Amino acid sequence: MKTRSRTNNGPELALKFWGVRGSTPTPNVDNLGFGGNTPCIEVRSGSDVFIFDAGTGLRMLGRSLMQESAGEPIRLHMFLTHFHWDHIQGLPFFSPAYVGNNDIRFYSGVSNVNLRDVLAGQMSAPYFPVQFQELLATRCCQDVLREPVKIGETTTYAFAMNHPQGASGYRLETPSGVVVYASDLEHGDPKLDATLRDYASGADVLIYDAMYTPAEYETHRGWGHSTWLEATRVARDARVGQLILFHHDPWHTDSMCEAIVSDARKEFENTIGAMEGTSVRLKKRIKPATIVGV
Repeated sequence: MKTRSRTNNGPELALKFWGVRGSTPTPNVDNLGFGGNTPCIEVRSGSDVFIFDAGTGLRMLGRSLMQESAGEPIRLHMFLTHFHWDHIQGLPFFSPAYVGNNDIRFYSGVSNVNLRDVLAGQMSAPYFPVQFQELLATRCCQDVLREPVKIGETTTYAFAMNHPQGASGYRLETPSGVVVYASDLEHGDPKLDATLRDYASGADVLIYDAMYTPAEYETHRGWGHSTWLEATRVARDARVGQLILFHHDPWHTDSMCEAIVSDARKEFENTIGAMEGTSVRLKKRIKPATIVGV
């Protein structure tokens, strides 16, 4: 994949983490520093709002968007990596989906699935009292694995990742910077490892699945997740500006996550751990990105 040329005079690119935990929500006191909600990231480029994954963090994002809109129509672009519970379980509780003048566009890079049918399957009896087709917001579903999505000045590319039942990562290119989101992948497939490095090349921010320590990974091979050590290797190989460790193991306490970040910084200095409420802002292509605390 060839990176498109960009100027550095576009609108600010802003990310906010609403859910950073993998597999299952963990509302435990000893992991609330990093956060217990499952994956959900908000990205804004100018007036365009992008959402990456619909884990339990989506519920609070929905509330924030409703308060901000003050009754005005909301238009959103929601990119899903795959459909395991931790990446879609916030959707039934997403307030903007229940308002008739809102517009939500769903995108998936996973091949051989009908996106609308998959989302409807989650919200069907006996699992949930409201069905997907009963949501009031306008809904559009699109497969994006083969063709990039152009929205305003932002172009989003999907790429395949190594994960049980399939998953896709995303690369966002904007005039103000590049963000690559690579959650739920396992390293070790030479072709897909090369694909990841290709799409991550030169990114300002790389958000990467760092669920396991190297020692933990030895007993979790084939589970579809990677390590903080592999994250630093990808960041170094792809020459990214900022590495953000993501999809924290539900058993990892705040102190364990802090130790992982410390170890990762020895391999790749510009590393942080994703934390709920943390924002990352890119005004122009300067590395590393500016990190704004909770």
